[in-house]
Amino acid sequence: MENTEKMILTKLDSIEEMISSRKEILNMRELAKYTGYSESTLYKKVHYNKIPFSKPHGKMLFFERKKIDKWLLQNSSMSNSEISLEALKRVHSKK
Repeated sequence: MENTEKMILTKLDSIEEMISSRKEILNMRELAKYTGYSESTLYKKVHYNKIPFSKPHGKMLFFERKKIDKWLLQNSSMSNSEISLEALKRVHSKK
C-alpha cells in the first residue's frame, strides 16, 4: 500500500508541475519552482524592483511568464560559433 501511495503522489506532483508550466501568470511559489531561485531571493528582487511583477491588490505578487522569460534571458552571451556566424554575415553584407 505504501508504494502505491508514493507512486500516486509522484504522479500527482508530475501532473501539477505540467499544469503550472502552462500557466501564463505565476504566484511566488510557482515562480520559485520555475526559475530555481528561492522565494527569499525573489522577494529581495521584488523589493529592489529587479524583477517584473504585479501587485494588483497591494498584497499578493504575480508574475507574467513572458516577462520573466525575457528577464531571465537578459544579458545573454553569444557562443563562439554564433560570433563567427555573425562576423561572416557582416563581412558578406559589406560586399
